[in-house]
Amino acid sequence: MFKNALGRFRFIGILEGSSLLALLFIAMPLKYWFDMPNAVTIVGTIHGYIFLAYMGAIVYAMIAVKWPFRFTIGAVLSAFIPFGNFILDSRLKTLENSSGKAF
Repeated sequence: MFKNALGRFRFIGILEGSSLLALLFIAMPLKYWFDMPNAVTIVGTIHGYIFLAYMGAIVYAMIAVKWPFRFTIGAVLSAFIPFGNFILDSRLKTLENSSGKAF
């Protein structure tokens, strides 16, 4: 998975998507239902750093893989949608397997 820029991007995308889901479905309920606001502080901070790494990976992959601009915008938008990174990852895997390269 770490052999090329696309593989590294996919890995960071899975991390970012997982941290978003942890923030939304674990930390937020702990804050509001169980009065544990530190959960959002901790998970939110971790998610923020992973999000920054994801944005950096998008720029790196855009240059290394020569993504079209519309795909770059789609990759950025997928970070804001729960499960969006997992859908993007499955699309990247399908494109990579069908043609031997991503584009």
